[in-house]
Amino acid sequence: MKRVVAILSLLVMLVYGGEKIPSWYYSIHDAAVQKETFFRILHPLVEKENQKILQERAFVEKFFKNFEQNPLIDGRDLAKLAQIAKKYRIKSLYDKKEYLKKIDTIPVSLVLAQAALESGWGKSRFARIANNLFGEWTYGKKGIVPKNRAPGKRHKIRIFDSIQDSIASYMLNLNRHPAYREFRLARLLAKKAGRKFDGLQAAMTMQRYSELGRRYNYLVSSIIRKNRLHKFEG
Repeated sequence: MKRVVAILSLLVMLVYGGEKIPSWYYSIHDAAVQKETFFRILHPLVEKENQKILQERAFVEKFFKNFEQNPLIDGRDLAKLAQIAKKYRIKSLYDKKEYLKKIDTIPVSLVLAQAALESGWGKSRFARIANNLFGEWTYGKKGIVPKNRAPGKRHKIRIFDSIQDSIASYMLNLNRHPAYREFRLARLLAKKAGRKFDGLQAAMTMQRYSELGRRYNYLVSSIIRKNRLHKFEG
């Protein structure tokens, strides 16, 4: 098992670029190997997005450090800050605390567990044809109408150009949507206390991600535990 996973991990690193779940993944018949491969495929993509978030956070921290020393800020830096504020839906341009609350990394194990749960380990129709790993909706023109959509509903399943884009959108959603304030607060409090904020802690704040409510939290945490996803943390 370990040897097979090691070979598959090497294959992922050599040939995979984050566009779609590779076709050979669906040919794996051993369930344990397939699940491990699913995580190995997504892991570097999640890390890539977390690195982008850290770069944005570093820019914000540097901006406010310079601003406190000299209010005369370079126009390009101010324009970049305004762009970040718009991206994260921060209403006050100079609200440093709000930036640092919203712009932070997402526990890798949480991302992997929710991707597995929401996409059926990458096998769902939406994962295959829309690169949508997290069941994200859209009300725009570009989207797939769910087969069992209730009468009067207008939502569609969002189409992504790549699964990298799907991961990026999901992580941004957790960092800025009002539904996930509890998640962001728990992360902030852990950081202030000097404690690690892991996927299991994060999973217990995800009740608004699903109609299942609190039961959803336990489904996510169960996937993290059963698949030992803590090994992907840091």
